[in-house]
Amino acid sequence: MMINKKAVLVLQDGTILYGRGFGASTTKVGELVFNTSMTGYQEAITDPSYGGQILLMTYPLIGNYGINKKNKWDSNYSWYESSKVQVEGFAIRELSDVTCHVESNSDISKFLEESGVPGISDIDTRYLVRHIRNHGVMPAVLAVYEETIDTKKLLDELKFNYSSIDFVEKVTTKKPLIFGEKNKQTVVLMDYGVKMNIVRELEARGLRVVVLPSFSKFEDIEKYEPKGIVLSNGPGDPAILTDAHKTIKQLITKDYPLMGICLGHQLLAHAFGGKTYKMKFGHRGGNHPVLNKSTGKISITTQNHGFAADEKSLPKDVEITHVNVNDNTIEGMKHRSKDVFSVQYHPESCPGPRDSKYLFDQFVKILK
Repeated sequence: MMINKKAVLVLQDGTILYGRGFGASTTKVGELVFNTSMTGYQEAITDPSYGGQILLMTYPLIGNYGINKKNKWDSNYSWYESSKVQVEGFAIRELSDVTCHVESNSDISKFLEESGVPGISDIDTRYLVRHIRNHGVMPAVLAVYEETIDTKKLLDELKFNYSSIDFVEKVTTKKPLIFGEKNKQTVVLMDYGVKMNIVRELEARGLRVVVLPSFSKFEDIEKYEPKGIVLSNGPGDPAILTDAHKTIKQLITKDYPLMGICLGHQLLAHAFGGKTYKMKFGHRGGNHPVLNKSTGKISITTQNHGFAADEKSLPKDVEITHVNVNDNTIEGMKHRSKDVFSVQYHPESCPGPRDSKYLFDQFVKILK
């Protein structure tokens, strides 16, 4: 994998890192965030929750087991979490020149190039992670080029406000999709940027899964006569998705069993009348410890979020069920009298540990 491209990563605060370019020769702007997972880079870059973001991997060697393009994103087993690459850019320490996996049929540079996404390697990712942890996530521009580039111009033109953009609108399905057509019990999965493994986990439990666009109204959902509703993960600031807050509040009022995941958890907090806030650098990776307050057990979880529910803003009929062991942020909650619960992390994993898949079984038990 010989690549002779150049690359530069320019942060909003003026930090500039030059490196080796791979992927597409182009310039992209996004919020720079980091992920601590050791594997699963294909799942990560195809995760719609990374919409509008440049993803920095902390694990130093990326690309060593290649890319699997054979499996469709909607298959029972796939390395895809959506139908395409979702990140705006990809930043790593070392790009492996050798790929080795029985199911690999491409490499990450070609994969990104075909998707029009730039990548940068041979940079000090440890420095960058410390920088983000100290100063917070921030807008950045990633450019891959072959001759020369004006970094001052890149910085001057870096106008980007992540929280002002509706990224859910960009990643949601535009029409209803149905999986497990022959299954009897129907659940509606609201697609705010859903990871495909959520669909797989629901279908594996004998459910007919109707995936609806994020802009679907209460009446659109009701006509499918679902036994329950799942609110998916997704990108962006939950506070600006006011239509979703209203629809979810209607679903709660009508006593539909509800399960929220990640962004779905944050939207549920707003529907309850609570608030969310932007975290300094968020949680992204597959090694986050979460305490289940009712059992006292700790699960290692997969996470990908930059916002969190504000505990003080939640009403008294909402109980906090899970907390993050590292920083005590809310990781789960439930309504005290209704069949409504949510978690901030990803029980479907992909990539990451499978400690929390029991939550899907818990959801099936509360279906009407």
